[in-house]
Amino acid sequence: QVLFALNQTLLQHESLRAGSLQAPYTTEDLIKHYNCGDLNAVIFNHDTSQVPNFINTTLPPHEQVTAQEIDSYFRQELIYKRNERMGRRVMSLLRENRDKSFFFAFGAG
Repeated sequence: QVLFALNQTLLQHESLRAGSLQAPYTTEDLIKHYNCGDLNAVIFNHDTSQVPNFINTTLPPHEQVTAQEIDSYFRQELIYKRNERMGRRVMSLLRENRDKSFFFAFGAG
């Protein structure tokens, strides 16, 4: 799976660099929409991170399964578990320091 992920990542970056693949949204698009107060769920549901999308309909069926497994793993580890860890840390800080004010900033990931 690691080799598959590395190969797919390299292929996508080569395609982006060659101009044969266009990213639906760039990080700059995300920043512009954020600064304009446009937190449209459609924009934030697109992959604007640097994590490649491994699911590709041109892959053979057995590689599509591998791609789905890797994509699910990254989504779980890099998004959901990260959010849960941050939430627990925030709640802990707030509970332990009831007399203090905090400012938290989170990435759009």
